[in-house]
Formats: sequence, structure tokens, C-alpha cells
Amino acid sequence: MPSGVVLLTDRRVARRPLAEVVAAAVAGGVRWAVLREKDLPRAERAALAAELRAILAGAGGRLIVAGPDPLDGDAVHLPAAGPYPPPSAGLVGRSCHDAAELARLTTEDYATLSPVFPTRTKPGYGPPLHPAGLRELIGASPVPVLALGGIESPGQVAACVAAGAAGVAVLGAIMRADDPAAVAATLTAAHEAAGRAGHGAARPAPTTRVSVQEAVTPVAHSPNRRPQPPTATKEAT
Repeated sequence: MPSGVVLLTDRRVARRPLAEVVAAAVAGGVRWAVLREKDLPRAERAALAAELRAILAGAGGRLIVAGPDPLDGDAVHLPAAGPYPPPSAGLVGRSCHDAAELARLTTEDYATLSPVFPTRTKPGYGPPLHPAGLRELIGASPVPVLALGGIESPGQVAACVAAGAAGVAVLGAIMRADDPAAVAATLTAAHEAAGRAGHGAARPAPTTRVSVQEAVTPVAHSPNRRPQPPTATKEAT
């Protein structure tokens, strides 16, 4: 399951060729990456996926592909809008932004919640959740959550982990960095330190879960929903 620092790709803002940035992030401790680049022709995108997959696999990592087509892999990350039901794959994630979208999850393995902080990449997705809003939505999620949006500093990473996130998804901080390996190492170290600090911490009060779930549709109480791990600060992978 994705955890730690999860890199989202965007070759248009990267300061080096995408493969070099991913390799540097891996050197800095990143073990998960999500290939976006949806504007590329499938053949070109599949070749890029194979290249990045090999880079990650060399360090025991894994590539996830944004969209329903796994590009000859076995892991996909879907948008909130669909498709529903999720396609069959070894690992399926979905982007979510509120309690209603979390309530639509069925067989997904994890979700992202965004934006947690103000972000230059996707400024049109509503006001930031901030750690308090993130914590509340994590309490309503049936699956582990990655915090996404505007995460650039160790303090922000720590705040997301303290809110219950299994990991943080990062784009600009690493893609735009002069030294992606150093930034990745700094954020990864912050995640690990926050995980150690929060190990064994108490779960959020049950009233947090109830207050959010009452605000969403009955789908949120479907028997297919899987319980959130006791604390997302543990290193799941």
C-alpha cells in the first residue's frame, strides 16, 4: 500500500528529464511514484512507464499509473469522476476531495485527499482542507489516505501524518527542485520521524467518524467498506 513520500510526475515543471528526477527521488528514499503525463500518446506514455517502473523496481519501489489503463503494469490511480466500478488491477487508488467522494469508494485500496494546503498545481479544487479537515475526512475513509496538495516542507509532512495520513503525495516540491534527491530525502526523513513520534498514538475519537459519516450518503455504511488501519502513521510498506 502506498505510504511515505509518493511522487507525482509532471514533466512540464520538472527541471530535468523526468526519468532523472524520478531516479533522484528514489535515491532520496521515495519508493512510490504516480505517472501522470496523460497528454502523451499511449505508446510514448507506455514506454515512459516501463522506464520509470524499472527505476523504482531497482529500489524495491512501485509505479502507479494515473487513469484506468495500467500501461502493462498492475497499479492505477483513478480520478474522482470515474470510472465506476473501478477496473480490476493489483492496486487501485482514487482521488477524493470530500466526504461524498469517499463514500463512493468500493473496492479501491487507497485514496488521496486534496488539497490539504494551497497549491499552484490544482488551485481550482476548492479551499484547502488543512490538517484539521484532513483528520476529519480520514476518520470517514474506509481505506488508507495519502495527503495531497501544497506539501513542500517537513512541517507539513508531519502535520499530515499527525492527522492520520499513511503518506503524502508530492509534486512541485520535488519536480521543481534543483536537487530532487535532497528534497526527497528531507521529506522522507520527516515522514519517518513523524511516524515514530506517532507510533502507538490514540485513534481519533469515535465522534469524529460519526459526525462526518452522518453527513454523507448511506453508501458510506456499505458492508464493502474496509476499516481504516488503527493509525495511518505506521509504515504500511
